[in-house]
Amino acid sequence: MSRKTERYPVETANSLWHVYKTVPFWKVVKNFIVIQIARYTPLLNVKNWLYRTLLRMKVGEETAVALMVMMDIMYPERISIGRNTIIGYNTTILAHEYLIKEYRLGDVKIGNEVMIGANTTILPGVTIGDGAIISAGTLVHRDVPAGAFVGGNPMQIIREK
Repeated sequence: MSRKTERYPVETANSLWHVYKTVPFWKVVKNFIVIQIARYTPLLNVKNWLYRTLLRMKVGEETAVALMVMMDIMYPERISIGRNTIIGYNTTILAHEYLIKEYRLGDVKIGNEVMIGANTTILPGVTIGDGAIISAGTLVHRDVPAGAFVGGNPMQIIREK
């Protein structure tokens, strides 16, 4: 299954050159500060409050986001994480891609009781089903079925439910 992203072509210089035409500068500044505070906060309740309240993310109860996790700075509101999920150390979750000829936006939906290993990168437009397990260091470039165990770069299904 491919990723679900919206595509926006650009006519002149690469799309990142036009970043503040696509997202307000002060939103990026605020999001950067909040995300940096959350990355270093060991208090899970405080971290989840920051995500829910200041970044408008959907984060389920009892979800644990480890230290150094990098949420999308431009569009964190496009990330939703289910209940009782663990996001491992130094994971990056992106809801945007700025490319040479276009930029893409896509919601990231992480289900309930998902385990995401350390140093994983999740690309925009990906859905991770309930109960899935993502091995450390995985590049999640497409949807993950519920209950599946996946890993690698490129990601491969190791075991399905």
